[in-house]
Amino acid sequence: MLRIKPWATILFLALPLIAVQAFGRKHETGFLNRDVVTAGQTFRYEVFVPQNFDRHKPWPVILFLHGIGERGDDGVLETDIGIGHAIRHNVANFPFIVVLPQCRKDHHWIDSEMQVQVLAALEKSIKEFKGDRSRIYLTGLSMGGYGTWDMAAKYPGKFAAFVPICGGIHGPPGKPEVSVGLAKDPTVSDPYAETASRIGSTPVWIFHGGADPVVPVEESRKMAQALQAAHGNVRYTEYPGVEHNSWDKAYAEPDLVPWLLAQRLIR
Repeated sequence: MLRIKPWATILFLALPLIAVQAFGRKHETGFLNRDVVTAGQTFRYEVFVPQNFDRHKPWPVILFLHGIGERGDDGVLETDIGIGHAIRHNVANFPFIVVLPQCRKDHHWIDSEMQVQVLAALEKSIKEFKGDRSRIYLTGLSMGGYGTWDMAAKYPGKFAAFVPICGGIHGPPGKPEVSVGLAKDPTVSDPYAETASRIGSTPVWIFHGGADPVVPVEESRKMAQALQAAHGNVRYTEYPGVEHNSWDKAYAEPDLVPWLLAQRLIR
């Protein structure tokens, strides 16, 4: 008679549970709740993981900065605008890990404290979901567009491409606090040219509504001109008659995802 050792019986009974747990971890997809601690504060954020996620290969990563209306600390509001809305509308079109941090009320993305938590959330997501460090893309809308320009100038060589939407360098009329750091630096005579110089050859695709009443379209036009003058790699799309919400059109552009996936840092 064949005798089965007790430890073998336990292992046999545990195998289905182990398999179920492993399967569950492998297929955890969609918008996932996460948090990160910086300077003693806990910041909530979301990470979108595509349905076909596979831990055995590196994934391109998009870092998204929301607008002023989504500020808070619930860690969720920022997922229902811009790229989050685009993902829900056509989930198969976004084969990326998408990191969606949230800016605190009474703060802006240009604030160093907010950028610290943004980069911490990005780093944690890259490690957890095997992000490809040569394919990290930064995009943002409105206040997040300003944040995109600011971080593009501060962290050259970190991102493979930038997609600023209805953002700028100088804050809108009456909102100088939104201006990027270079625009507040008295030693910088031309913050548009200086931003373009720091971005260098990193590809940029700028979007703006031609009738934007919130952020003047001239902000994006000036940055496009500055990048062209600096022999940068820039695309500029202006939507005639479109007001502040140019992000729905921008994130629905059929060429945007292929364009992003074609950009890679050469180290």
